[in-house]
Amino acid sequence: METNMLNPMPPAQLKVPEKPSFKEAFLFWLKLGFISFGGPAGQIAIMHTFIVEQKRWVSDSRFLHALNYCMLLPGPEAQQLATYLGWLMHGVRGGLVAGIFFVLPSVFILLGLSVVYVSFGTVPWVAALFYGLKPAVVAIVALALFKIAGKSLKTWLHYVLVAMSFLCLFVFKVPFPLIILGAVGVALVLRKALPDLFQEKETTKKQADDEQSYFLNAQSEVVGEGVSLGRSLFRFGITLALWALPLALFHLFTHQFPFWSNLIGFFTKAALVTFGGAYAVLPYAAQVTVEQFHWLSKYQMIDGLALGETTPGPLIMVLAFVGFMAGFNHYGGSLAMGALGLFTTTFYTFLPCFFFILAGAPFIERTRGNVAVQSVLGMVTAAVVGVVLNLTVYFGAVVLFPGGVSWARMDGFALLWILISLLAMYRFKVGMILWIMLSALAGLLHFLLL
Repeated sequence: METNMLNPMPPAQLKVPEKPSFKEAFLFWLKLGFISFGGPAGQIAIMHTFIVEQKRWVSDSRFLHALNYCMLLPGPEAQQLATYLGWLMHGVRGGLVAGIFFVLPSVFILLGLSVVYVSFGTVPWVAALFYGLKPAVVAIVALALFKIAGKSLKTWLHYVLVAMSFLCLFVFKVPFPLIILGAVGVALVLRKALPDLFQEKETTKKQADDEQSYFLNAQSEVVGEGVSLGRSLFRFGITLALWALPLALFHLFTHQFPFWSNLIGFFTKAALVTFGGAYAVLPYAAQVTVEQFHWLSKYQMIDGLALGETTPGPLIMVLAFVGFMAGFNHYGGSLAMGALGLFTTTFYTFLPCFFFILAGAPFIERTRGNVAVQSVLGMVTAAVVGVVLNLTVYFGAVVLFPGGVSWARMDGFALLWILISLLAMYRFKVGMILWIMLSALAGLLHFLLL
């Protein structure tokens, strides 16, 4: 069996899963694209539940190692994590499938909603479906926070960093990239000055046995070991060619090339500066697209954010709505040009993400045995736990207090459904996908009956 070549033989009572077939992984990535609600925290939670806990394809240590790297990159970290995990299991084709299908369903859902938006206005029943989903997503994120914290926080220093990270974000509004850079800086300084602080508890036999019960675990061979700097540079060349091709086609076949060159230039820049996720880049995007290019109004930008919040996939897909409105408005209400603007924006928003993973992940994988690198990335993980805690509190407050934080304005249905969701998924082990569907149905029934 292939897993015997990769892992030491585990204890008899623990069965190591075989390498997932490409078809099995493909079906999961396709399904994930339709159920990935809740922003990055919710999406990471769904991947962790399925890939780590249920299927045991990837161990916690490998999952967190990949997550740490994705958190350091610009762009949507959940989409990049999906690409990384797909690459770990099935190479380049696995990474491409995972990354593409993470966003593809949301592209077409958002296209449909955008067409409805400009044609018919608001759609109350869609909002009703997602009204039920949002409390369930809060519960999913809270459970993920509990699980990830329990397995990744190994020293008291990690807990201190979690608290500092949370306070910096929640109280002092420190930008996310500065928090991650600060965690790296603190780790480098303390590792040199006080190395004993990084002394972790020895791995117990139970923990070691559990680690070996995954297909890919801490003892597995280094994935992508044959990738060289030359091959990564070759992939960079392919990325540049893919970036230039649509630009050349617009130059050759359109009379409105300045519009398309501005669109491509802006969203390329946005993709490279989105450290900290969508919330960090949206103010910048709104300022430029509304006030400088006049592609849409500020009210349309707000509506786009609402659409982005109620569709699966990364929240950065709001930029795809901006691209739709840019093409639609520039071409006098053309749905076809709106769709072209949406697809063009999506392509340039996510193209860099694939390069960062497919060219960089092989080198990151080689650091798994480096104790110094692991200790630094462990500090990054602790900072990330603080970020997820902040997201949990932030998202919970938005769902529970849609009119502003006030006990008089608290949404009773949202609170009740959060508690029911926690009980259903934690105590009674109701499947996440089934619960997502039931939650959407509950939101629709609430809308129809009240």
